[in-house]
Amino acid sequence: MTLLTDLLTKAAKLLRSPYQKMDEGRLKAFVTPCLEYRDVFTGLVREHGSPLYVLDEGRLRSRARRFRQVFEECLGSVDVFFAMKSNNMPEVSRIMVEEGLGLDVSSGVELVQACEVGATRIFFSGPGKTEEELTAAINQADRVTVLMDSFGELRRLDHLTRQYRRMVCAGVRLTTNPNGLWRKFGIPLTSLAQFLREAHGAPFVKLEGLQFHTSWNLLPDAQTAFIARLRSELLDLPANLLETMKFLDIGGGFWPEQGEWLRAAGTPFGKFINLLFPGRPDTVSRFWLESCPIDIFADQIAETLQAALPKTMNCRICLEPGRWLCHEAMHLLMTVVDVKADNLAITDAGTNAIGWERFEQDYFPVINLTHPEIEEHPCDILGSLCTPHDVWGYSYHGTAIRPGDLLLIPTQGAYTYSLRQDFIKPLPEVTRLPQLRSARPPQS
Repeated sequence: MTLLTDLLTKAAKLLRSPYQKMDEGRLKAFVTPCLEYRDVFTGLVREHGSPLYVLDEGRLRSRARRFRQVFEECLGSVDVFFAMKSNNMPEVSRIMVEEGLGLDVSSGVELVQACEVGATRIFFSGPGKTEEELTAAINQADRVTVLMDSFGELRRLDHLTRQYRRMVCAGVRLTTNPNGLWRKFGIPLTSLAQFLREAHGAPFVKLEGLQFHTSWNLLPDAQTAFIARLRSELLDLPANLLETMKFLDIGGGFWPEQGEWLRAAGTPFGKFINLLFPGRPDTVSRFWLESCPIDIFADQIAETLQAALPKTMNCRICLEPGRWLCHEAMHLLMTVVDVKADNLAITDAGTNAIGWERFEQDYFPVINLTHPEIEEHPCDILGSLCTPHDVWGYSYHGTAIRPGDLLLIPTQGAYTYSLRQDFIKPLPEVTRLPQLRSARPPQS
């Protein structure tokens, strides 16, 4: 009986899910500007072929400027570091550097790329840095700050910097969740004082700051909650250690204002229903989780920082946005190769172009630019890989779908290009959206 009660309680909780059904007006407002610029996309495919990634440089630059402006209005001068893992296309990083941003790298490979595009301010974060990666950071010590992830990493960096007799600027990552899989990142907050004391004994490691990161932030609650927790630890630190803290890096994880769009299979309740009825999965319902504007993030984070940071801690605030900057700045174009039935079309792009079976859970509209229409029609839009999980969507916006039609999946700039994989089919080429005709970004 207890087991049944527990199951019913969990099922009831799923029924109270915060996921809202997708509003059709919101969806149409998103699709409309994409159709207005269909001739531009058609011309790009005619010139460069299909499938094709399209980078919107103008949108990328405007997002970088907007992000920095909003936080500077609330916090004064800030340092913004673009998280390269969100989109590792070299041209994206180069544009970010030209806009005055630093780069946040998580590996030796990304560090090399960051140096090649001219970054002069680099945060090197991530767990499990090898001796080779730490040595590479030491060799670029004039532009790299190593965000140490553990006591072991501090000791390895201490050993290597003594060997090379070269000073390295550093920070330490604090874990925001000491339980579960997220404990792989950083040290517990309760170990901060011990870590600072040990770092004080490393003559060539100049520990100057703290970093933490929370992900998938639709609201600033997780960020402000950790900042509030940080206050008590900071107040207990000896004054001499506190005064060495020159920066506080609050990480990234800011979700774009578009919010999170999901299919039923991407929600807890949808997974539950599909498990009960596996022969009739719900591929029609779409859900939306609201994300607050970046202004709200900045206001609430600034307010919490003002209350939490000790007056003696005169530090610079750093941020590491990734998804928020590049999500809207890249689109994916593909061509219909085969229409096997009225409700089954095959494209020339496989989901290796985005790296994983994303669209079985996530929802983005598939827009037919050849036969355009705001209205949506059911049809399985599948790729050409030899796997049934090669899914782009279960509907399209258009009057019809035929071989040779050009399809657009907009706003694919974050965690798609970086995750692409050379599997079965060639990867799409990349081109830029012409600046004079830069597409007006879809608005949610």
